[in-house]
Amino acid sequence: MKCDYEKYALIFKALSDETRLKIVSMLSDKELCACKILEAFNITQPTLSYHMKLLVDTNLVNAVKNGSWVNYSINEESKEELLMFLSQLLKAKCTCEKRRD
Repeated sequence: MKCDYEKYALIFKALSDETRLKIVSMLSDKELCACKILEAFNITQPTLSYHMKLLVDTNLVNAVKNGSWVNYSINEESKEELLMFLSQLLKAKCTCEKRRD
């Protein structure tokens, strides 16, 4: 398995924020409208949009426009790829391509 370290570094960067981690947790079992996500936090709509853009840009979260709101869900394919990457990365004998410095 050839690992795209840059891609996963961006995903981990997106997940390095407590609010975004909570959003991913909320989306882990169901699709949610931005309005429902917003209700769970003490943040403004533009701030939520910023967080969601980071998650969508990494392909970890899908966004579908629904009138004036957007529905968000976990991208299952990206989730499985991330879990596989973590599994390989944390194995004693990682099969990921190792960088030679």
